[in-house]
Amino acid sequence: MNNPDPIQFKLNGEYVPLCDLLKLAGIADSGGRGKAMVAAGEVTVDGQPEARKTAKIRAGQRVECQGRVIVVTE
Repeated sequence: MNNPDPIQFKLNGEYVPLCDLLKLAGIADSGGRGKAMVAAGEVTVDGQPEARKTAKIRAGQRVECQGRVIVVTE
């Protein structure tokens, strides 16, 4: 199966909380759903499992969830 292109997410501040990033990038339909995905172990940050729902995601980091990749840029 061919994965779709990465989602490019442009950061507005210093960081974005992980659960909000999933919502803003269109992977989760709400912040609550984003938190549930993190709690279920469906999310990795820079290739490592991430269990903190509000982990600070900064420019240069790569988030993966449900086969989608989000690349965070400044």
